[in-house]
Amino acid sequence: MRHELIFALILAAVLLAAVAVLHARDGQELPFHQWAQTPPMGWNSWDCFGPTVTEDEVKANTDYMAAHLKQAGWEYIVVDIRWYVENDKSHGYNEKDAVIVMDEYGRLNPAVNRFPSASGGKGFKPLADYVHGKGLKFGIHLMRGIPKLAVERNTPVLGTDVTAKDIYNTEQLCPWLGDMVTVDASKQGAQAYYNSVLDLYASWGIDFIKIDDLSRPYHQEEIELIRNAIDRCGRPVVLSTSPGETPIGSAEHVRTHANMWRIIDDFWDNWAQLSVHFSLFEKWIAYMGPGHWPDGDMLPLGHIGIRAERGDDRMSQFTRDEQITLMSLFLICRSPLMFGGHLPDNDAFTLQLITNEEALAVLQRSENNRQILNDGEKVVWAADDPESGDRYAALFFPSDLAPIQEDLALYSSPLITHRPGEQSTRIQVNIGNTDKLFLVVTDGGNGMHWDHADWIEPVLTGKKGSLRMTGLEWISATSGWETVKINRSVAGNRLIMDGKFYENGIGTHSASIIEYEIPEGYDTFSCLAGLDGECIGHPEGATVRFHVFTRYPTGFPPQDSIGVRLDFGQLGITGKCRIRDLWTRADIGEFTNEISVPVRKHGARLLRISEIE
Repeated sequence: MRHELIFALILAAVLLAAVAVLHARDGQELPFHQWAQTPPMGWNSWDCFGPTVTEDEVKANTDYMAAHLKQAGWEYIVVDIRWYVENDKSHGYNEKDAVIVMDEYGRLNPAVNRFPSASGGKGFKPLADYVHGKGLKFGIHLMRGIPKLAVERNTPVLGTDVTAKDIYNTEQLCPWLGDMVTVDASKQGAQAYYNSVLDLYASWGIDFIKIDDLSRPYHQEEIELIRNAIDRCGRPVVLSTSPGETPIGSAEHVRTHANMWRIIDDFWDNWAQLSVHFSLFEKWIAYMGPGHWPDGDMLPLGHIGIRAERGDDRMSQFTRDEQITLMSLFLICRSPLMFGGHLPDNDAFTLQLITNEEALAVLQRSENNRQILNDGEKVVWAADDPESGDRYAALFFPSDLAPIQEDLALYSSPLITHRPGEQSTRIQVNIGNTDKLFLVVTDGGNGMHWDHADWIEPVLTGKKGSLRMTGLEWISATSGWETVKINRSVAGNRLIMDGKFYENGIGTHSASIIEYEIPEGYDTFSCLAGLDGECIGHPEGATVRFHVFTRYPTGFPPQDSIGVRLDFGQLGITGKCRIRDLWTRADIGEFTNEISVPVRKHGARLLRISEIE
C-alpha cells in the first residue's frame, strides 16, 4: 500500500510538471509572471546620466519617487549601464582605459568612487536597503556575458573547478561595447557562472535586472541561462531584455523567459521615433499579458541629457501634445513605464502627466487592448475595464504615418548600401518654379538600423546664382533617430562620405522628411547624397534611398487638427454613453452611438466611455 501511495505521488508530480510545461508552451502564466502582474513602472538613470550616475543622484530620484510617485504605482529605481567602471564618461564610452571593478570570481561590483556605500565589498546592498526603506524596489543593468577582464585574469567560476577561459567564446560579441564576451551555454560551468552572478546580486537585494545585448540578435541560450539563474536565486527578480527590436519569431520564447523585452532601439525625444511605436505596438500586442510585457523603452520626459549619450542637457524636446501622445499610447498598449528624466527637476506639467491616476488605470487594469483604426492619418486604440465594464479609447492624430508616395517624387535614388561603390550618388534635379522642396530619406528595406544619411553640399541654383541650403532655415525636419543636424552627421560627428570629410551638409537618419520654403529665382537642386562613414562597417549594415519632392511626400499635407470619430459599436456597446477625458479629468457629456472629438496634430485624447442603461 505504501509503495502504491509513493507511486501515485510520483505520478502526480510528473503530471503537474507536464501541465506546467504545456502551459509554458501555450504562453500561459508561469511562476515568474507573478512578479510583474502589471507593467513595471519606475525610473532609470540612462536618459539623464548615461553611464556616469552616482549614488547621491540615485538617492535623490529615490526620495522624489517615494514622496511624489509611489502612491500612483511607481516603484522601481534602476541604475543603468557601467556602474562598475570608475572612470567612465558621458558622450562616448571610455572603452580604451576603463577601470572595471570585479571580484575574484569574475562578477562585476559597483565602483566605490561613484557608490561610496559599496566599500568593503558590500556591493549594492546598502543602496538597495535605502531604496527598500522608502517602500520602493531596486534594479540594475548588466551586459550579457562574462567580463573580458575575467577571461584575461582567468578567474575561477564559484563552486566549480572551471575558470572563465573554460566557459566563453567570441561569437556574436556586442558591437557597441566591448566589456564582455559570450558565455557559451554548451560549456560546463556556464550555468554555474550565471548562478553565481544572480546569487550575488540577489544577496544585495535587487528586484529588477535589465540585461543588455540580448535581443538583437536574439541570444536564446544565454536568456535561458539567465532565466534558470533567476529562478534558483531565491528572490523574485523581474527580468528585462534589451535592446530591440526583439525578433517577432522569438515572441513565444521571450514571453516565457522574460518579464519585459524591448521592441525598439534606444528611444529619445524625437517625433519620428515616437511615431514608429504605433506599428510596433500593433505587431506586439498579441504577446502582451500579465507577467510578460512588450517594452517601448524608457520615457524621454522631463530633464534629460544631463550627462547622457544623446543630445545636450535639456528638458524633453517633445511638445506637450507629443508627451500626451506618448503617455496615451504606452498606457493603452500597456508598455512598461521607465521614466528617463531627473525626477527632482520635474515641472508641474510632467508631474501631473505621470501621476494622473485615472489615466494610469488604463495601464494597470485594462484588457482586450486593440487597435481599431489606422488610416495613415488617424489612429484609434481601445481597451476594456474588467472591473467597471467601462471602455477606454485613445484617439491619436499623428498626421504623418501615411507612407511616402515615391511615385510623386521628382527624383528617387538607386539603392544606397554599405557595400563599396554603392555608398553614395550624385543628385541634380530640375525643380522648376516651385515654392516648396522636400528632401526625403527612406529605409532601403532592411529595417531602419544605422541608416545614417547625409545630404552633402546641397545647393540651389538658378537665375539668382547659387544658394547653400545649409544656410536656409527649414520649415520642419524629422529624423528616424536623433535630430537632423547642419554640418554634422546625425550622431553629431564630422560629415564623412566615401572616406572624405566634408564641412557642409545635412545629417539625418531614415525615415526623414526635411521641408523647405524655396525663394524665387532657383530652379535646380544638386548635392552628393549617401551613407555617412560612421555607419559603414556596422555589422547590421545600412540601406537607404534619397528622394526629392516638390509636393508633400505622402500626397497630402498634415492639418493642425482633425476630428476623430469613435463609433461605440466598435467598443462592443450601443446607445447612450457618458464620456470622460482622462487627461483633463473632465466629463465631456453624454452621446448616443458615436462621438467625434478634435485632436491636435501629434496630439491625443484618452477617453473613458461609460454605458448608460
